[in-house]
Amino acid sequence: MSTPASASLRPSAQAGLTLGALGVVFGDIGTSPLYTIRECLQALPPGEHAHAVLGVLSLVFWSLILVVSVKYTIFVLRADNRGEGGIFALLALSHLDRSGKAVLNVGVIIVLTGAAMLCGEAIITPAMTVLSATEGIKLVWPGVDHYVLPIAIAILAGLFAFQRQGTKFIGRIFGPVMLLWFAVLGALGLWHVIRQPIVLHALNPLLGLELLMVHPKESTVLLGSVVLAITGVEALYADMGHFGRRAINTGWYAVVLPGLTLNYFGQGANVIAQGGHVENPFLALAPEGPLRFALLALSILAAIIASQALISGAYSLARQAIQLGYFPRLTIKHTNPDQPGQIYLPLVNVTLALGAIATVYGFKSSSALAAAYGIAVTGTMIVTSLILFVVMRRAWKWATWQATILCLLFLTLDVTFFGANIHKFADGGWLPVFIALGLLAIMTTWKLGKAEIFRRIYANEVTEAELSRIACSTHITRVRGTGVFMAGNPTGTPLVLLHHVKANKVLHETVVLLSITTDEVPVVEDSVRFTVTEIGNGVWRAIGRYGYMESPDVSNLMEKVRDAGVPLKLNEATYYFNREMIITGGDTRMFEWQKHFYAFLSRNARQARDYYQLPPMQIIEVGLPIQL
Repeated sequence: MSTPASASLRPSAQAGLTLGALGVVFGDIGTSPLYTIRECLQALPPGEHAHAVLGVLSLVFWSLILVVSVKYTIFVLRADNRGEGGIFALLALSHLDRSGKAVLNVGVIIVLTGAAMLCGEAIITPAMTVLSATEGIKLVWPGVDHYVLPIAIAILAGLFAFQRQGTKFIGRIFGPVMLLWFAVLGALGLWHVIRQPIVLHALNPLLGLELLMVHPKESTVLLGSVVLAITGVEALYADMGHFGRRAINTGWYAVVLPGLTLNYFGQGANVIAQGGHVENPFLALAPEGPLRFALLALSILAAIIASQALISGAYSLARQAIQLGYFPRLTIKHTNPDQPGQIYLPLVNVTLALGAIATVYGFKSSSALAAAYGIAVTGTMIVTSLILFVVMRRAWKWATWQATILCLLFLTLDVTFFGANIHKFADGGWLPVFIALGLLAIMTTWKLGKAEIFRRIYANEVTEAELSRIACSTHITRVRGTGVFMAGNPTGTPLVLLHHVKANKVLHETVVLLSITTDEVPVVEDSVRFTVTEIGNGVWRAIGRYGYMESPDVSNLMEKVRDAGVPLKLNEATYYFNREMIITGGDTRMFEWQKHFYAFLSRNARQARDYYQLPPMQIIEVGLPIQL
């Protein structure tokens, strides 16, 4: 759904979109009150918590305003690719992947780094939110500390086990539950603010700056904890295509920002009232007894929803990377026939589940895990600012000085927060860095390997005119039926066809050269979905176009090819594929480790015959040894 389209919806429909955005887009940032103030205060001397909390609140509030309200809602959300957002939308708008002849340039690698960091965040976020919520049990039931870890792991296991069912059912309760969550956040916070209105002084940004100057030694650790308040900000941009810019902005300014602000200030007011001695500032907002039990239960449910949002985002990110040729093919299952964006990737799900559970078991507390959180978040924010500069220049046609000034302001914030998290590397910050490096190695190796194979194998010199002459040669026997040859190059002749003709000296009466291409748009319009041209002598070329948010369906595409006038019977067609057999030791322009790694990825990638959703009994694969 594009932003312009969403802007013209009826008020009731727009309200529905806004409610849905509350459940999906704001889940992560909406659960930050569970741990942000606690971690910020722990960075300061215990005896100064009551006095320093005003400075902490000032830093948190102005971080929300500058990063979320200014950078993302006003500027980043404008960078939509036909209504879709996310890191790959920025790549498409920046045209960095079309700059020069290199397959991978600096700009593309920066974008891929941002995507890799987002995937790392998808592992850490479920662990952090669920663990921080379940730790509230220690305050409600003292003496049951040993149950926290098993409960958190059980919740995560159940959450990931449910993924195969899709988000259609749970999506219906996401919005209302999160609306209740933000209402409770705001109400509890307002109650304490009224009792201690002095916290409103924290609206003054100078208090935050003063706190940093008074505590220069603790300022780095403090800023590293303030970052926790803006975790999940990238979800605003990544999920823009589902709800539209207007719904996200409405949800932020009307519900989320007021609820978060009141809750943070309410926590600060309670800290002042208690003289700085508060173990869990969030749960302490509710009086002891049933209300605190209810808040604990609601916080666990909100943490599950926040985790779900990041998990679904990881699925979409993986599919986009596959479609754009940066990741090996994986099994993609659609969980809702009415919503093509609701997908499930089993391998991604298992990887996220094992990663999140191992993270909880390894770090054992949300305070320890907080050290691993900031680097991924701030690193992605830096990537967004850098690529946004290119989009401002190339897509929006801004003057260089305008784009430079604005992006330098954003980068100043981003780099400051990133620098404040560098010290966390040894304490756990290495985790998202290692995850990102591993994913970056996969994406760059796969892209380089595919480019080399295309250059050496698929970009052959057999023209359409020569192919037409081969088809009518007296040395070739034409047999009944249709042969569909998958062509990696939409202008060349697939090598599998040449091997078939050379080995068997036969060719079908109807030959279709079928190419599947991915355009740099989220969804391709049906009017330009496919083209069919006649080469001659019973040979046709068909090209199917898909967006990076779509999964190709060749069976459906071939029905359209038939309807376009190509004489074929779908149940009698035979589909020919190359089966790459990678051999290392050649002179390909890749590092030796990349050649071996690509061979491993190629062997374990989902086969094209399955990825394209074709009948298995109508497929023939031809082995193709390739030396890299």
